[in-house]
Amino acid sequence: MIVTRTPREIWSMPLIMAMVSALGLTSALLGDDVWDCLSWLALAAPLAVIGWHLSHPPHH
Repeated sequence: MIVTRTPREIWSMPLIMAMVSALGLTSALLGDDVWDCLSWLALAAPLAVIGWHLSHPPHH
């Protein structure tokens, strides 16, 4: 069965991950302490998503 998806459905998560990564990179440049924690969390989020998708393959 062919599933048709809208551009919004296709691009929403990649755009969210890009914004989270940009937030992490920006916060790493802004300061120390809390900013460092925010940058670590934001930059780890895409890795967590990748790990989750690798451990849960799609069902066909």
